[in-house]
Amino acid sequence: MSAPDDSHRTDHVARVAAAIWRIESAKLIAVLARLLRSVDWAEELAQDAFVEALQSWRKNGIPENPGGWLMTAGRHRALDALRHTRRATRQHTQIEREQQRSMAADFDETSDDLIGDDLLRLMFVACHPVLSQEGRVALTLRLLGGLTTVEIGRAFLVPETTIAQRITRAKRALADKEISYELPQPADLRARLDSVLEVIYLVFNEGYLASAGDDWMRPALCEDALRLGRTLAQLVPTESEVHALLSLMEIQASRARARTGPDGGALLLLEQDRSQWDTLLVRRGLEGLRLAESQVRTGPGPYLLQAAIAGCHARAHEARDTDWSRIASLYAALMHIAPSPVIELNRAVAAGMAFGPAVGLAIVDPLMGDPDLSEYPFLPSVRADLLAKLGRFAEAKTAVERAAALTRNARERARFLERAAQYSREMRAGG
Repeated sequence: MSAPDDSHRTDHVARVAAAIWRIESAKLIAVLARLLRSVDWAEELAQDAFVEALQSWRKNGIPENPGGWLMTAGRHRALDALRHTRRATRQHTQIEREQQRSMAADFDETSDDLIGDDLLRLMFVACHPVLSQEGRVALTLRLLGGLTTVEIGRAFLVPETTIAQRITRAKRALADKEISYELPQPADLRARLDSVLEVIYLVFNEGYLASAGDDWMRPALCEDALRLGRTLAQLVPTESEVHALLSLMEIQASRARARTGPDGGALLLLEQDRSQWDTLLVRRGLEGLRLAESQVRTGPGPYLLQAAIAGCHARAHEARDTDWSRIASLYAALMHIAPSPVIELNRAVAAGMAFGPAVGLAIVDPLMGDPDLSEYPFLPSVRADLLAKLGRFAEAKTAVERAAALTRNARERARFLERAAQYSREMRAGG
């Protein structure tokens, strides 16, 4: 039986290793995929390297540069695997050259060539036209976002088993078609931008509002999405929607410090101390919005409209200064070109703020029967807020308790239960 100190050390190593994997796995898989020309094989060897890391670090301690250690282990495994395949003759020299150049290198992104950025290259492969749109997004979130099938299902509002099937089919299709691990030519690149943009934003959203776990945010995912967005904006500098998405993410990321209170509890947009917003990110986001607007050719796209909404919030120095009427109209325009029940729910929030809670509730109530939102906690949460503003506290309490039951995020659940308690106090005070 292990001594208590050994058990503590083992647990510590496991926690550190899991954190390193979360941060570095996408980069490791991307590098191995370039070397092996197989995303499935790359993911398998990356996971093997992680198991090797756990065993080594428990015995020898955590290295000074654990990310670099993991990369080195993955490269060694790739080299060993290629030596035992028929493809080794053609690719062995390339691997050896890569080994000599960067065996001890860490993940210093300044060493990455813009065009040769492995993460971006992997993203375009995962978003190849041979895959279904759902498969492209699910596979990229898995490989580059490091998300579990549960988390991806949450983002798509579909069962975990469906996501797992999509990922399996996508990997099989890439292997069967022998897809080249290269960036697409300019014409093909533009045709595949929509899927890439969707993936980047879903990764950002999972970081900005974690769907599961104990944390309100997972900043590493937001940072990775921002990095990918900035790289893409340099690679495709004349596409309005690319700059619009980057603008949207930067404005939203600017609020990170203000999204939690002193006790670690979540603070919603209207409750935040706006002096804590990152003014550099706000400025960059608004500049990006202006650039995106200047590049529009046929009409605003969905990311430009969302960035314009974020811009309305960013320009309001205090919550009461928010132009809710314009936000409601922007959501209406967004519904016209990219209809979605979630967008309609956001329109309800804006309409309720601009024109009164009864107007917002009239938009929300028809959504209660939408199967796509049946497990979405923000639907009953929004409805609870509108009901409370109308003084219907018993109904509001029931609705927000439903939201608490649906969420898988611990901090979010605590927030919903606080609101339920508040509505109970209002009920007692009124009667």
